Amino acid sequence: MWFRRDLRLHDNTAFHHALAAAKEDGGSCIPFFCFDREILDLLQDKNDRRVDFIHQSLEEMDAALRELGSGLVVRYGKAREVLPALLSELAKKGLRAVYTNHDYEPARIERDNGVRAAGKKIGVDFHSFKDHVVFEKNEVLTQSGTPQRVYTPYKNAWYKHLETEPTALRTMKTTESFAAQLATARTLPKSDAWDSLETIGFTKSDLRYPGGTSHGKKQFAAFLKRIDAYKEHRDYPGVDGISRLSVHLRFGTLSIRELFTAALKRKTVGAQKWADELVWREFYNQILHHFPRTQNHAFRADFENIVWDDEKKNAKSKARFEAWCNGQTGYPIVDAAMRELNTTGFMHNRCRMIVASFLTKDLHIHWKAGERYFARMLLDYDLSQNLGGWQWAASTGADGQPYFRIFNPVSQGESWDPEGTYVREYCPELAKYPNNVLHRPWEADLFAQKESNCELGKNYPIRIVNHDTERTEALNRFRLVAKGPEDPSIP
Repeated sequence: MWFRRDLRLHDNTAFHHALAAAKEDGGSCIPFFCFDREILDLLQDKNDRRVDFIHQSLEEMDAALRELGSGLVVRYGKAREVLPALLSELAKKGLRAVYTNHDYEPARIERDNGVRAAGKKIGVDFHSFKDHVVFEKNEVLTQSGTPQRVYTPYKNAWYKHLETEPTALRTMKTTESFAAQLATARTLPKSDAWDSLETIGFTKSDLRYPGGTSHGKKQFAAFLKRIDAYKEHRDYPGVDGISRLSVHLRFGTLSIRELFTAALKRKTVGAQKWADELVWREFYNQILHHFPRTQNHAFRADFENIVWDDEKKNAKSKARFEAWCNGQTGYPIVDAAMRELNTTGFMHNRCRMIVASFLTKDLHIHWKAGERYFARMLLDYDLSQNLGGWQWAASTGADGQPYFRIFNPVSQGESWDPEGTYVREYCPELAKYPNNVLHRPWEADLFAQKESNCELGKNYPIRIVNHDTERTEALNRFRLVAKGPEDPSIP
């Protein structure tokens, strides 16, 4: 069993089938994980929180497997090289097959195809299963059999499909039913050293969201106590209204089937709204599957030729991009969100939309620059979700925000952080600013600034752009290439 983005023993589809096949054949199952250098070598920060999360999750899995008399085999290297070598090593001892769950990212599909081909040469089968989502690929299409491009029709079709396939949420039995099929500790292949992060070239991080299924379950249990109010509270970053389970979904420490089941059983408006957000996740997953070019290109072809300012070549744009990255734009809600990301590896979903809109519509910098920065910093980074979210905010994606609806960072802050709880947490220099100017600090006179112990340009940056001016500029750039209907209210 090759674990990847499914770091749990319970309700794991491929693990279930691997154990069941071992029982049927009278054999055993070897749990395996590879620290893939093809991914790790690209990480800029050697205290990357994601590697720490993965390491903690693997430690928990290994401990649980050891209690059952088995263990986790871990190796370090490029998976496309490590796996064929391991298969050759084990084929001599009777290895029949590799079991794993689908990875949908184009580069990972190519890797898996290589491993499948290597196994075929030596008589080892490769079995891959759906586990990361409830419905995938071609399972939810339009009535004409084409990919869904708009969320609401996709959502409606998704729920209709669930009615016809209720077993899609069925729990997959694993170690509770097949523990005897686990390879014993003495028969397991040798692991590479992985007892500490240092052994794989990384160091401990300031991880605030611990890895492992046990932590995920505690977090989910806590969220279930407030899920019924999710719809009312989900847009307020200063309120504990969201689940913060995205990292557990990203690395599969929790089962998506169990989360959907629990939410749909509640039959409340809040729980249903949260389930709908999980369907967004599935929508973006199938968009990447059907339209892999969206990794680097606009989903909407007419927006492929928007003129963006180049933060790599233009000094002003470079300075603005760095200010955005560091939470120094002078717009408090934007700065608080970017500082939350840099400090914790997480960002509230409402804030993700705000900062993405600000980068693309106020600073006119390509959404790919923001997507890459999120890819570096987000603990829950998932290619399909990140692409979907960024293209939505940039108005270039599937069912994206209409280009003429541009987030105003001031009104967004005043609407969703009216008491300034969130801004004051991550921009403490603004803590003493009164609410009426907190989200527009440039309107505070010098006396008020001194009274608040925060002078603009000294303790907190002067805003780097004027939103009203840049909104007009963004509209002009989009109008030049737009081929769809425009809001008639725009002058």
